[in-house]
Amino acid sequence: MSAVIFVHGGAGNDFDDRLAEFRAGVSRATWAGWQVLSQGGSALDAVEAAVCVMEDDPQFDAGHGSFLNANQEVEMDAMVMEGAQLGYGSVAAIQRVANPVRVARLVMERTRHCIVVGAGAEQFARQQGVPLCPMEELVAGSSTHLLRPEDRVFRPGQAGDTVGAIAMDASGLLAVAVSTGGTAGKLPGRVGDSPIIGCGAYADNALGAAAATGNGEALMKVLFSKSACDLMAQGLSPQQAAEQVLGQLERKIGPTQAGIILVNPAGEVGAAFNTHHMVHACIRAGEFWIKD
Repeated sequence: MSAVIFVHGGAGNDFDDRLAEFRAGVSRATWAGWQVLSQGGSALDAVEAAVCVMEDDPQFDAGHGSFLNANQEVEMDAMVMEGAQLGYGSVAAIQRVANPVRVARLVMERTRHCIVVGAGAEQFARQQGVPLCPMEELVAGSSTHLLRPEDRVFRPGQAGDTVGAIAMDASGLLAVAVSTGGTAGKLPGRVGDSPIIGCGAYADNALGAAAATGNGEALMKVLFSKSACDLMAQGLSPQQAAEQVLGQLERKIGPTQAGIILVNPAGEVGAAFNTHHMVHACIRAGEFWIKD
């Protein structure tokens, strides 16, 4: 199999003036994932590495760039999933960790659970030796501070710029990871689509893999990522499936911000979004491209 890494930095309308920074960050994340794959690493290792790069970059709504909730605090969601055994782990409303995606993977690999939330997720991270960081460290770099005051209030159709990565390794294993700080001004304890299987992401070696971004309340209602994978299983190309699932979302829910990237079991890729931008990049057979 030919290895693939496909990364997005979130679908949004509010970073036109930071597009160069978004492109640079997504590029770094993609090459970080490719370095893992090119050295024979697993798809899971690759997507974790890619997402960690974006969690460490305050340009993105994940980790150090997370939007603030209504209490002016950071609460983050993340998930990982692998397509061979449908292994899945996620955390929701976790605080004080720099890389929630690492904790999500630990949930998958070291517990019998799939989702751990809030204070329990932080306690689990601490027990697993994941270093905690002060809330101020995450808040200081939050992209919420770059928004206009009127944009810091939660709106039903508003999108959080969730980041995500899909990889296929040399053995043909698919894996996906997503991470987000959620939507600006959200209620404390709000959980979006990102940590919910089939909504924010999905991976099944028989169907393909998907990583979504956008208005979580809408994406959850249509099982956005699983629906896209099912379309690929019906014979649609990843590009056709991405465009069709976005159209289905808009017909069922109405105008709502969203985007998705897809990889099928053959390693082909596709992407669609209805926002101003969704910076996404891919390395396949050693060839790199990036679009926005």
